[in-house]
Amino acid sequence: MNVLDQARAIGDAVLYEGYLLYPYRASAGKNKVRWQWGVLMPPSYASAEIGEHASAGAECLLEPLERTILHVKLRFLRTRTRLTWDEAAEHEIDFELPLSELPVETPFHVPGEERTHPLSGVLTARVDQLDGPFGGARLRVEVHNTTSWHSDGIREHALRHSLLAAHLVLSVDTGHFLSMLDPPEWAKPAVEACRQERLWPVLIGDTSRSTVMLASPIILYDNPSIAEESPGDLFDGTEIDEILTLRTMTLTDEEKREARATDPRAAAIVDRVDSMPPELLERLHGAVRSLRPVEPTVTVAGVRVAAGSQVRLRPNLRGADAQDMFLTGKTATVRVILSDVDGATHVAVTLDDDPGADLQHAHGRYRYFSPDEIEPLEVAE
Repeated sequence: MNVLDQARAIGDAVLYEGYLLYPYRASAGKNKVRWQWGVLMPPSYASAEIGEHASAGAECLLEPLERTILHVKLRFLRTRTRLTWDEAAEHEIDFELPLSELPVETPFHVPGEERTHPLSGVLTARVDQLDGPFGGARLRVEVHNTTSWHSDGIREHALRHSLLAAHLVLSVDTGHFLSMLDPPEWAKPAVEACRQERLWPVLIGDTSRSTVMLASPIILYDNPSIAEESPGDLFDGTEIDEILTLRTMTLTDEEKREARATDPRAAAIVDRVDSMPPELLERLHGAVRSLRPVEPTVTVAGVRVAAGSQVRLRPNLRGADAQDMFLTGKTATVRVILSDVDGATHVAVTLDDDPGADLQHAHGRYRYFSPDEIEPLEVAE
């Protein structure tokens, strides 16, 4: 997958975050107040007092080269009106902006189609050179909904004249963007001076510099990715696929009929869950995303512990899973040493008396302990 395709995949997840929540029925209370992320209302309805806005903008740093061209892809949903439930239709608008021609204000118009309303807006972009000897520039891009609509004060109606889950995919043909989470030392003051208004710049393809940046209404870490185990959209990133899949399996036949009638995407979820083979459901269980391999050894009580080392488990019952108390004193084999996003070290083990230990290892299913919860069986010299 190239970097732009990765940005589109993450953007798709942003587009449909919260679009339709379990139990996937229009009658459910949580599905009666929709679209909280990236909503750009028509100016006649927008008000800071009620937390609704007509514009959003992001600032990020880049190191351009001569004749760099900025490509901006504005992506959003618009509603397609139905009697009991408004469906979503995707829309994209592309802009090609030579940096030498900034600042610019570029209007756009989206004509109304069957069961959709026309939309209009303005994309603005400007670039300012940074002070100091290191070069670089600050880019600001904003999106404004300028749709004319006589407000009746009803949010559901205003949404039909809104840009929903709006976000931007920014890319440059030469030069690169810098991470806003971990910038080089010289760029940190400039990063701190950047202002974000309902959009957050997320580096795609790397965690330090890249030619692609996603301006997302949801704050994400740099270089996010879609879980390989996920078989399809569930529209709720605050839950995990396994839980939502199991919950959907518990719906009654009547509840499933109502979900299927609510929206084609809800019907697809129910159909996928009903036909999901056991091995696919098994893939959703127990995946750990926050851990990465680190140094092959860790020193515990003066003994070097590595993959293959035997240890005795001494769980810290104050901070550990309550079930770990049953593992106290058991011996285990270290399989890999890992580190989480905060830099903490974790020792992944399989139990020596578990007849399925090798199978667990083959599938990457481990029990995790911190170094102070294990006791090397080897004696330090």
